[in-house]
Formats: sequence, structure tokens, C-alpha cells
Amino acid sequence: MSEPMPTGEKLFDVRMLEALICPVTHAGLRYDAERQELISKNAGLAFPIRDGIPVMLIDEARALD
Repeated sequence: MSEPMPTGEKLFDVRMLEALICPVTHAGLRYDAERQELISKNAGLAFPIRDGIPVMLIDEARALD
């Protein structure tokens, strides 16, 4: 059973991963709790989570190394 993960003031509910997809590839995402990001390995992007809310804008994503 998934528990919400802390993200500063608000929590990110990992159950949201079931509904979220990468806006570039339309594939699933992986949650990186340490960096507070959603990772799209296929697109090579990491989408930030701010105040418990995933920011799924390509312009806001970080390129993966």
C-alpha cells in the first residue's frame, strides 16, 4: 500500500503515478523520492515536484545525464 512521500510542505501521493504519463513519450514515469522528480527514462527528462504537485511542462523538465 503506497504512502504519500514528503516534499517540503506538502506531500506527493505516489498513487498519482498510475494516472500520470510523460508528455513527450506517453510512457510511464518513475518517482525519484530523493530528488523529488518524476523520471521519464525514454525521453531523458526529469519533471520536478513542487509543493506536492508534479510539474509536467517540458520547459520545466531537467535533462537527464
